[in-house]
Amino acid sequence: MELSELPQAESLDYGAIGNCRSAALISSKGSIDWLCLPDFDSSSIFAKILDKKIGGSFGFKVDKSYEIKQKYVDHTNILCTTFSSDEGEFEVMDFMPRYRIGEKHDYYLPPEVYRLVRLKKGKPRFKVDFKPAMNYARDTATYTVNYDNVKIAAAENEYDTFYLYSSLNFDVVLSGEEFILEKDEFFLISYNQKLIKIDQSRVDLEYQRTKVYWINWANRTRKYTKYYPLIERSVLVLKLMSFHRSGAVLAALTTSLPESVGEVRNWDYRFCWLRDASMSIDTLLTVGHQGAAKRFMTFIHNILKKKSDSFQIMYGIRGERTLTEETLTHLSGYKDSAPVRIGNDAYHQKQNDSFGYLMDVIYRYYRFFPGSLDEVEDMFEVVKNIVRTVSADWEKPDKGIWEIRGEEQHFVLSKVMSWVAMDRAVSIAEILQRDDFATRWKIVADTIKQDVMENGWNKEIESFTQTYSNKEMDTSLLLMEEYGFISADDIRYKKTVDLVYKTLNYNGLMYRYNNHDDFGKPTSAFTICTFWMIRGLFVTGREAEAQKLFEELLSYSNHLGLFSEDLDFETKSQLGNFPQAYSMLALINTALLFSEEIQLSKFIRP
Repeated sequence: MELSELPQAESLDYGAIGNCRSAALISSKGSIDWLCLPDFDSSSIFAKILDKKIGGSFGFKVDKSYEIKQKYVDHTNILCTTFSSDEGEFEVMDFMPRYRIGEKHDYYLPPEVYRLVRLKKGKPRFKVDFKPAMNYARDTATYTVNYDNVKIAAAENEYDTFYLYSSLNFDVVLSGEEFILEKDEFFLISYNQKLIKIDQSRVDLEYQRTKVYWINWANRTRKYTKYYPLIERSVLVLKLMSFHRSGAVLAALTTSLPESVGEVRNWDYRFCWLRDASMSIDTLLTVGHQGAAKRFMTFIHNILKKKSDSFQIMYGIRGERTLTEETLTHLSGYKDSAPVRIGNDAYHQKQNDSFGYLMDVIYRYYRFFPGSLDEVEDMFEVVKNIVRTVSADWEKPDKGIWEIRGEEQHFVLSKVMSWVAMDRAVSIAEILQRDDFATRWKIVADTIKQDVMENGWNKEIESFTQTYSNKEMDTSLLLMEEYGFISADDIRYKKTVDLVYKTLNYNGLMYRYNNHDDFGKPTSAFTICTFWMIRGLFVTGREAEAQKLFEELLSYSNHLGLFSEDLDFETKSQLGNFPQAYSMLALINTALLFSEEIQLSKFIRP
């Protein structure tokens, strides 16, 4: 299925561009409505997505006769927005430079956005709508026009600056006057003052270098017989969400897009959760991208400076441990859904399931690309640290996968993933021929499994349950099979799949759970949960039903095939932070259920 063939629901109509340092969201009308510089987690200079009136944006105004279409340049993270009318046509190519340089193959990834405006035909007219709002719209932008740029500084802090370069007259740009496009033009938003001349030839060169980089990177993705355009786009989006300098993987590119309009479940996702990142890396490994996994292993090693260091569930993208949460009361929020938050207080939480996903990735590291002896030994110290933590904590209650901010409970999935951590640790020890560790760790793994089977299975309702003490359903229980805790043909798993589907399916989408938590009862569908349900149906013999549900879910992506965190049960519009790594990796993994890898070797002559 091609992206153009997907029927579209009302959605977050944004495309994402980036260079693994920062990213921007550009609306289907060609407006940059979210951009943080110099890095993903820096303060915003455009944040219209969080406040239409004061958030700030950078777009183009055309009259109503223009039709606007948007697509990605094939196999890249370059976004093309086309404006067409009887009087003319032009396209805007948006990208952030990323490519290799020098003999050492270092990467060039500056904190800047290029907007290449290409004349296609006629004499199109438009106005530039340039309205920066610095520091999450807390500061006022001032302008100093120089001979080759406009310096934009915060009135409250003259050293907080960025620069606008353009081939157009700066007075015309800043005043918003209408002009006729007669040739190709460009804009460059740069956090740094440029030390080289920025002209049309330089912009074209940056475009071509970036385009070649993305095409070459995407070409390393394994090819599949079905859904490949969707798989490739999702892989490219996951790549965007990795912070090159540390190897950290973000949960999403945004903050405070609400799980439900008008409610308060609004969080900052521009951080690295061990769970989300491990799942993303696992998916990238599956489709052939080992480089991201190697960088993530470096990130894990770097956040543990000493053997005694404890793990958190999440970190800043440079490994920061303190992620102080702050509410920005001056912003109205997406569709007036306050509060807007930066930082995330969940870093204090205990979530015992996190270690299972992480250890699963480390196991694959040892199995497929362990590196040099010192690297293997370094990583084994991380393994032993995780084992110590899991062994000490698995019997204790925690906050669970959904980060419930209320009372800690004995969540079944937390116990299952603690077993995964110990099971994979045993496998790692066996790979390293350390039977002494394997024997001791297997005892813990077996103890955890027995505990789950005795306390997680409810005989009365004949299903595994959300916690040891309730009878509620939770879609995370479906992961028990995927991570090898229980087989798909086990009657206990089949009964759990059936009851989860019966209890949590509503209008073709899945609740993560529908019992009350500390914020009340969830009112939107968590996108990844429907993907998990599709797998649950598929592996228990209901393939046709699974594929039908998958096709329906795909139709709820936005116009570019991207997914956010949540979906509205009634309208199917997207909600929550965007794009969401959880959702994109689940799309890939689910698509692979219905596809087969194309063996390209048979097309290559010996």
